[in-house]
Amino acid sequence: MAPPRVLCLVLAGGQGSRLGPLTTGRAKPSLPVGGHYRLIDVSLSNTAHSGLTDVWVLQQYEPHALNEHMAGGRPWDLDRTRGGFRALPPFEGDGRDGFATGNADALARNWGVIEAFDPDVLLVSSADHLFKLDYRPVLDAHLGSGADATLVTTLLPRSSDPSRYLVVDADGDRVRSMAYKPDKPAGRRVGTEVFAYRPDALRHHLSELQHEGGDLGDYGERLLPRFLDAGLVTAVAHDGHWRDLGTPEAYLDGQLDLLGPRPPLRLDDREWPILTSMPVRAPAVVHRSAELDEAWLSPGADVAGTVVHSIIGPGVTVERGAVVRHSVIMEDATVRAGATVSRSVLAESVVVGKGADLGAPNAVHPVLVGTRRRIAAGTRVPAGAHLEPSRPRHLLRQAR
Repeated sequence: MAPPRVLCLVLAGGQGSRLGPLTTGRAKPSLPVGGHYRLIDVSLSNTAHSGLTDVWVLQQYEPHALNEHMAGGRPWDLDRTRGGFRALPPFEGDGRDGFATGNADALARNWGVIEAFDPDVLLVSSADHLFKLDYRPVLDAHLGSGADATLVTTLLPRSSDPSRYLVVDADGDRVRSMAYKPDKPAGRRVGTEVFAYRPDALRHHLSELQHEGGDLGDYGERLLPRFLDAGLVTAVAHDGHWRDLGTPEAYLDGQLDLLGPRPPLRLDDREWPILTSMPVRAPAVVHRSAELDEAWLSPGADVAGTVVHSIIGPGVTVERGAVVRHSVIMEDATVRAGATVSRSVLAESVVVGKGADLGAPNAVHPVLVGTRRRIAAGTRVPAGAHLEPSRPRHLLRQAR
């Protein structure tokens, strides 16, 4: 028997507006994670290690930096003569303006090319989360159950807020009810934004909803409730680490959690490494004056100051006498002598002037600084401040 024909769609068109200046001028999936990785690497690595060979990335908001990084799917061995990687940008035609209003609407707008592929299973994931998942057991469970749709779920920690997610109530593997971003969540089991769909059922429900009129919006607003009302929806529990990085606090803390002696997830796991397009940089330089504790240094970094519980991106300079604590510093940023950076996220090519003071070590809300922003010497930036980028569209590298 021939294996099922699987098409994987990675939804990577979101702006990530909750991350403020970090996503001005670029799509959220292009954000760095763990130094030299990118958020899109997580989803594409999961597909590659799961043996999926037809992977399409749906784009919309500011896709240029994302496309440059993905390099036609090459880092994940998806660049092939037949099948493989495809980027799906917005388009006009057939009475549409090209821009989707949510992920369910994005599926409807691209249904023509999806249907032409004629998959047995449509696997849909987002590029907003930090997790590792083998999709093969999910696909087996979906096909074996005969379900119209299968959701991958996870149990959130008690400290998390389920009201930001699709809250799922299941009896065994059968979904009994769901609530999308409820004001008063009835539980902590939520959808991970990984779905397996039976294509003919998906086509039917999308067509019906379009015929009824109104905005399709996101999957939890109209599409999944329609699936639940009309047929069998099942759930597969993901028991491993899963972290949404969509808020400033989650984006910072979700990365700093990886620094401990027993991290919840290893990016360099030999059995399931996160694959990426590595920067071409020399090894990091650590000067005699440097003091390091729980620090990740990316290639090309030059550190002469103090770095504590922080992630230093490629080409970052931390001068002698500077202090970086509980922070993420992106590519080619500079922290001048005498400056202090605490619980902050600095985007690419930011310059922190001598003696400047950003954030606070115990602050709840981090400082976010957009790309190429220059912070004058001696400036005090309070915790939770958002500083917009100076030149947000200078993220693209010069053609080589």
